[in-house]
Amino acid sequence: MKIGILTGGGDCPGLNSVIRAIVRKAIMDNSQVIGFKNGWKGVLNNEMTMLDLDSVSGILPKGGTILGTSRTNPYKIEGGVAKVQATLQNNQIDALIAIGGEDTLGAANKLFKDGVHVVGVPKTIDNDLNATDYTFGYDTALNIAMECIDRLHTTAESHNRVIVAEVMGRHAGWIALEAGIAGGADIILIPEIPVDIERVCDLIKRRHSRGKTFSIVAVAEGAQLKDHDVTVNQSLDQFGHARLGGIGQTIGELIEKKTGFETRITVLGHIQRGGSPTAFDRVLGTRFGVKAYELVQQKKYGQMVSLKGRDIVSVSLQDAVGELKTVPLEFYQLAETFFG
Repeated sequence: MKIGILTGGGDCPGLNSVIRAIVRKAIMDNSQVIGFKNGWKGVLNNEMTMLDLDSVSGILPKGGTILGTSRTNPYKIEGGVAKVQATLQNNQIDALIAIGGEDTLGAANKLFKDGVHVVGVPKTIDNDLNATDYTFGYDTALNIAMECIDRLHTTAESHNRVIVAEVMGRHAGWIALEAGIAGGADIILIPEIPVDIERVCDLIKRRHSRGKTFSIVAVAEGAQLKDHDVTVNQSLDQFGHARLGGIGQTIGELIEKKTGFETRITVLGHIQRGGSPTAFDRVLGTRFGVKAYELVQQKKYGQMVSLKGRDIVSVSLQDAVGELKTVPLEFYQLAETFFG
């Protein structure tokens, strides 16, 4: 059997553990593995590399992806679907394993409906993909964000400042919420709940009125002020996403203006994506890779591997990409217990 692999969308720690697991499992069964370079772009342009034991040796602790990635959408390229089908047919590839988030797997789901033998592996730092409890990469990003919030506490306290920490989270505030809880942030702002800046400032004033001289505000990059859109620019990628950014700066400026407290802004950005994956993400990625290969062997196409409790199961790609998994209100209300 000949299997293709691609990694699409944003990179994240743990991708290489998936690739390694698929290759190791496939070679044990005398199957061949082809890696497509730079996501769907590599499939469209017939850019690939043979993956063997040497290719995946030593990559388990390495961040990013040895295959490269892109945000290319085959359905936004003229003749894209036909090009994908032709590449797979001409290279005698029996099945394709697509590793990615909502956009990459959304394209995979459409291709499955168009006759492509495809299996999905969920990957998103934001942990917002439906039908799986966790995605690899999230735990690493969460721990990095938590550590940064820990570090911001000491400098905020030393200088009697408010510090706003902007973390990743386009549509879902999982990183902001859990890193904020774990790091002891005084206020947490997420995309699911429009930001009431007056309430934020009141909470900070109340905190300072009881003798505290500093505050930490954790905000997801996709959070929005009520009736106010905050983006770097309005240009869209091939999946229709605007480039986010700027909410941390806006929130910080408003806090300083309305409270009079000196405020600084820290944007963690791609720091959260980089570096070596945690043990959790390495193990989860490995288990996902083995299960994905098994689904291919069983010809269970149109499926995605998923973590349910402690078990690795399969779900339909359609169920996975139908809607995003956002933070439930009751979880945010738990966090609010510690605000101010």
